[in-house]
Amino acid sequence: MKYKSYKSMNCSMAQALDAIGERWSLLILREAFYGKTRFNQFLDELGIARNILSARLNHLVEEGILEKRPAAETSHTEYVLTDAGRALRTVIMSLIHWGDEYRPHPDGERFSFVDSQSGEPIRKMGIHTVSGKEVGPGKIKVVPGPGVRKN
Repeated sequence: MKYKSYKSMNCSMAQALDAIGERWSLLILREAFYGKTRFNQFLDELGIARNILSARLNHLVEEGILEKRPAAETSHTEYVLTDAGRALRTVIMSLIHWGDEYRPHPDGERFSFVDSQSGEPIRKMGIHTVSGKEVGPGKIKVVPGPGVRKN
């Protein structure tokens, strides 16, 4: 299915959706965050058709979210998160946390996330002011910035 492009929309969310908004792309990114780098690893974990996986990986490379490079120890190709890709960790974690709360498994959370060095649990994603104050639902005001088109 061909999706409409949002490239002409003056909206940060629309631009992000053009880059990563397709469902398979988000699942590929989840696996990349979990440490997968090879085509066959994504294929095995996701059960996605080869042609769709290839197209989605190529799109993520074109968007600068993944980098395609030769693996150090073999002749295989690796897909590695770029800085732009790593910056999506809060988006992926937020979606996982949302799923845990609003689409829970009857036996509990599917995964726990902890700091790899200290083992300290990662707190649920939230919205905070620059001073650290949590901002609850309905408490956010949208203020136009300099990039907003004037009609």
